[in-house]
Amino acid sequence: MGKALLGLAGAAVALAVGAGGAVAQDKLKVGFVYVGPISDHGYSYQHDQGRLQLEKELGDKVTTTYVENVPEGADAERVIDQLAAQGHKLIFTTSFGFMNPTLKVAQRYPDVKFEHATGYKRSANLATYSARFYEGRTIVGEIVGKMTKSNVIGYVASFPIPEVVSGINAMTIALRKVNPKAEVRVVWVNSWYDPPKEAEAAKALIDQGADVIVQHTDSPAPIQAAEERGLFAVGQSSDMTRFGPKAHLTAIVDDWGGYYVDRTKKLLAGGWKSEDTWGGIKDAMLHLAPYNPAIPADVVATADKTKADIVSGARHPFAGPIKDQSGKEVIPAGKSATDEQILKMDYFVEGVVGKLPK
Repeated sequence: MGKALLGLAGAAVALAVGAGGAVAQDKLKVGFVYVGPISDHGYSYQHDQGRLQLEKELGDKVTTTYVENVPEGADAERVIDQLAAQGHKLIFTTSFGFMNPTLKVAQRYPDVKFEHATGYKRSANLATYSARFYEGRTIVGEIVGKMTKSNVIGYVASFPIPEVVSGINAMTIALRKVNPKAEVRVVWVNSWYDPPKEAEAAKALIDQGADVIVQHTDSPAPIQAAEERGLFAVGQSSDMTRFGPKAHLTAIVDDWGGYYVDRTKKLLAGGWKSEDTWGGIKDAMLHLAPYNPAIPADVVATADKTKADIVSGARHPFAGPIKDQSGKEVIPAGKSATDEQILKMDYFVEGVVGKLPK
């Protein structure tokens, strides 16, 4: 908690001074709360890139503050409350575990607007937003399905919540379409950002025969582990090529800047309202990092077509028939999973090895 408060105070002072004394007080104060460090080169890093874009585009109208390394739980509530008490009128909280703390603080500050990433609880002054990460994982599934030689894909996962589970399933479904013999092995690290645990998980998966590592955690440690072993990997949230130039096939890159600019403009114009935003590739809330030159041209062509089909609506990542691990049909032929079903996904599909923690 001490570090979070020090980070908050430091950021506030630096930004106020940089903005030029009393002039800064006339600007809209926008706050950001991150679960990891902005140096994670993954999820929190990308949210901060969005904050910087907001400053660049609306710098004469806003001043921003960020707090990094905020644990999910009581600490988060105190940090969010302090931002509101310090006069921030728009606050973005960027991790699933910040959901209840954000709601509690929003109830205490009805004149402040709050935005929570990846959650589902809203109120008159609390909106939610997320990206359809599973769309990117569908494209990744086809790529890794063609690149694997061992037919074992390792998946370093954070927490068994629907956002993560749907990503594993989307990748596995696409993987098995192009390579029916392939399987996915998952190791849970129960953390969004823990480089040692992420590296250990990646190495354990490699020892189990995985020759491609995919992750839904925030550090580049799994990429580095794959690079050390001479294998392939897929990055998370940002382009992680520099951490494993030979290993890095691509990455699912989150792009929050446009959303942050749009929502701030709406508040400045008096048109902000509580709503849920769930954007995908079509909405430019995510894209894929440049492909590794090692990926054959025909595989790139397949990936590009899948991307185009997702954008046009010709392909749904969860189009039936889909069976779970037990062989039970969960999505029938001719149907696709609804948004509600994706947001509540609590099962693994065929092709995933291991049980889903409950």
